[in-house]
Amino acid sequence: MNFKTQSSASVNVKREYKDSSVQRIYAMCLRYLYLLRSSWPRVVELAYWPTVQMILWGLISQFFAENNSWLAQAAGVLIGAVLLWDVVFRGQLGVSLVFFEELHARNLAHLFVSPLRPIELVASLLLISFVRTVIGVGVAALLAIPMYHYSIFDLGLPLLAFFANLLVMGWAMGLVVAALVLRFGVGAESLAWVVVFAVAPLSGIFYPIEILPQWAQTLAWWLPASHVFEGLRSVMFDHQFPMSLFYTATVLNVAYLLLSIVVFLYVFSVARRHGLLMRIGE
Repeated sequence: MNFKTQSSASVNVKREYKDSSVQRIYAMCLRYLYLLRSSWPRVVELAYWPTVQMILWGLISQFFAENNSWLAQAAGVLIGAVLLWDVVFRGQLGVSLVFFEELHARNLAHLFVSPLRPIELVASLLLISFVRTVIGVGVAALLAIPMYHYSIFDLGLPLLAFFANLLVMGWAMGLVVAALVLRFGVGAESLAWVVVFAVAPLSGIFYPIEILPQWAQTLAWWLPASHVFEGLRSVMFDHQFPMSLFYTATVLNVAYLLLSIVVFLYVFSVARRHGLLMRIGE
């Protein structure tokens, strides 16, 4: 009798343990669903990457199908385009990720107890982004020489123009992402990876802007990167540096960088005034 009682109690304990385990799993799933529901950047990110990859590689495939001789005439152009696009990506991450590190360390409020001014923080972020980009892209460019017998440095002075314009574009995007994280919290951190690739299909990295739909071409010409990559193909195919594309990209970059600095400083001042700098990670 005692044995049966003990067995029955053991079964009940196991059932209760099993039920509580299921409940815990259910509760954790609900927690993650509520987190997803309350953060629109996370929801957007779920469909974002497959959509962008589909659009980008669909356009590349379409261009290659209609221009079979293009690859034979453009030795190294794909490697050069990849390296230059990474300038935008690394420039943007160099600003946003360094800023995120200060947020995660809850160090912003401590920094501004010192005489540091917000504009000095911006200048520091831009300079460290330059250093990180030169190191990251520079190593890849050097490795391309022995591995693929291609040197992007053969572009000469136009390379400096391309690099500067793409880096400044990355800076502007990085400051806007940092401002959005200040405004919406760390749930918006994924925008550091989302934003830069959102403009990739419109930037004409691997194909001319003219293959895009007309409405997309209109948007593309508002991006400095579109002018840079059109200029890259002109230099490599026609051996001419298009000054008009360079001037347009420069003017757009100056306007976007100034606007991004204004946006960042404004959002930062609002966050500081409302005491959000210490609570941004919450």
